[in-house]
Amino acid sequence: MAETTGAAELRLTEWTSCGGCAAKWGAAPLSALVRQLADRADPSLLVGLAPFDDAAVWRVSDEVALVSTTDFFPPLVDDPGDFGAIAAANACSDVFAMGGRVVLALNISAFPERMPAAAIGEILAAAAAVVADAGGQVAGGHTIRSEEPIFGLAVQGVVHPRRVWTKAGARPGDELVLSKPLGTGIVLAGGTPAECRAAVAGMRALNRGAAEALAGLPSAPHAVTDVTGFGLLGHAWEMAERSGVVLALSAAALPSYPGAEAAARNGTRTGGDARNRSHLEGRARSSAPAALEALAYDPQTSGGLLAAVSPTDARRLESEAGFVTIGEVVAGTAGVSLS
Repeated sequence: MAETTGAAELRLTEWTSCGGCAAKWGAAPLSALVRQLADRADPSLLVGLAPFDDAAVWRVSDEVALVSTTDFFPPLVDDPGDFGAIAAANACSDVFAMGGRVVLALNISAFPERMPAAAIGEILAAAAAVVADAGGQVAGGHTIRSEEPIFGLAVQGVVHPRRVWTKAGARPGDELVLSKPLGTGIVLAGGTPAECRAAVAGMRALNRGAAEALAGLPSAPHAVTDVTGFGLLGHAWEMAERSGVVLALSAAALPSYPGAEAAARNGTRTGGDARNRSHLEGRARSSAPAALEALAYDPQTSGGLLAAVSPTDARRLESEAGFVTIGEVVAGTAGVSLS
């Protein structure tokens, strides 16, 4: 690899073999490790590893609980500013998925020593700006040397202990709503430059507005998660398993980024697609066209919020907050269907 002499010449994806949430460990080995770590917890730990959720939640007082999460990955885009912004939006999303408000973040950085300082500065500045838009502040962090660039954040938020959202609680009769399109992995791998720019803009966007819309409903959402590396079907399975229900998704209703479905029809897949399919064998069933099925397995980076809400609330979220209804919750042995 030729040495890079300046930020303007830098293509971040040339420095790494796998980027974004597609770099995430597969769900099967990760779940096994988490089960080994789960132990008897302090009663103040409202959400931890048994079962794990999008973030940990610790009760500080009767009125305040701390929401704590971390997320980091190698670059999935070439522009340093885009990489920093996407990493920050992705990390903040876990706090929003728990119903929390972002207050503080710490950078997690690993960069090659030969990487231009200007590019690293762009990554950090873009991330700090997104955290500020989320309502918080970057207050420090840690940086090490690494042959591949890696960046993310540890994010802390606050939430009322009785207003924590989790993946459990979806009820038969609920409708499933999603706040962002699908297809980030597929588009970045096989889309046109214009299509990639649209996907990057979506990944840079915070889930803050979506979370505020959910919090503003007359009744709390019954279950919430964000869609990232395990794909829509993988995160839907987690909600189904925790809730003891079936999540029935409509393939025709799935929103996608421009070019995503066309690229999928042309056979574009990422490495995470196979891992996600393997993990969900026997848990998810599909009769959908192959391209739409691929969108549902595609690892997402900084994806949208998936929520189970009443039909009335679903209509409100569609009309006022841009959510899309993509399915329903039905009674049955825990599972996910796509048809």
